[in-house]
Amino acid sequence: MNITPDEFMVVCMSRQVRDGELVAQGIATPLVAAAYLLARRTHAPHLYISSAIGQGICRQPAPLSLSEIESLWLDRSLLNVGFARAVSEVLPSLHPLEFFRPAQVDLHGNFNNIAFGKDIHHPRLRLPGSGGIPDVTVYIDDVMLYVPRHSRVTFVPQLDFCAGLGHNSARTHGSGPRYLVTDLGQFDFANGRMRINSFHPGVTIEKIQARTGFHLEISPEVMQTIAPTDDELNLLRYEIDPMNIRQLETLSGPSRRDQLHKIIEAEHINKH
Repeated sequence: MNITPDEFMVVCMSRQVRDGELVAQGIATPLVAAAYLLARRTHAPHLYISSAIGQGICRQPAPLSLSEIESLWLDRSLLNVGFARAVSEVLPSLHPLEFFRPAQVDLHGNFNNIAFGKDIHHPRLRLPGSGGIPDVTVYIDDVMLYVPRHSRVTFVPQLDFCAGLGHNSARTHGSGPRYLVTDLGQFDFANGRMRINSFHPGVTIEKIQARTGFHLEISPEVMQTIAPTDDELNLLRYEIDPMNIRQLETLSGPSRRDQLHKIIEAEHINKH
C-alpha cells in the first residue's frame, strides 16, 4: 500500500497523543486536526480538544471541513472563551499538548512565524504571525512541532525573529519542544538540541542532514519510522479526511488552489 508523506505525518502526530488529555489546535492546521481525530478513533477516545477556530473546548470535535468549520466547532463546544482569555487564563491552567508549524526553527527548537528578513518594518516576506505562540510556548511543557516540507529554508542556524521559545536560557517556566515530525523523519530535543529519532521509508539520515542548516545529533536508537497500520490508513482516508483537506499543508501554488476549489465544491454538493 502506497503511503504518502502527509499520511506518515498524521499517524506519527496522532501517536504522540495520550488518552484523556487536552490537546489544542490552531488555525489552518488540518494535519493537526486529522491527527487528533485519528488518535480519538484509535487509542485516545477520551480527548478534550481546544480549538482556536471556535475558541472553545469540545469532547465531540468537529470533522475536517473548510466552509463549515466555524459553525461545527461552535455548535459542539462545552465552553467558549475569547482568544485573549484562552491564551492568558485557560490554557496556562490546563497545560495542553499543542502542535505548531514553524516557518523557521533552529537547533534548540526556537521558532519563527513572524517574517523573513531582519527588518521588521521592511521584511522580505511577512508570515501569518505569531498569534498566541509567544504566550503559550513560555509555559507549556508539551510543545510539538511539525514541518510538511523539510528544507534549509525552515531549519536554519539563526532565526530572523523569534516567536516561539525553545530550549533557551531565557526560559523561566515550562520546557522547549519535545517532539518534531517532518515529511522525512521524527526528532526529539534531547539535551536541548534537535536529534534524529527515526527516518521515514525511502529516506536516509544523510538526506535529512543535507536538508538541515545545522548539525543534527543522531539517537543511539535511531530506526526507520514504524509504518501506519491498515486500520489507521483506512480511518484517515475514508472516514476522517476523505476529501484530503490535510494535503493543503503540503501543497503550494496552483496545486493548492486547485485542491481548495475541489474541496469547496465537494462540500457544497454534500451540503445540498
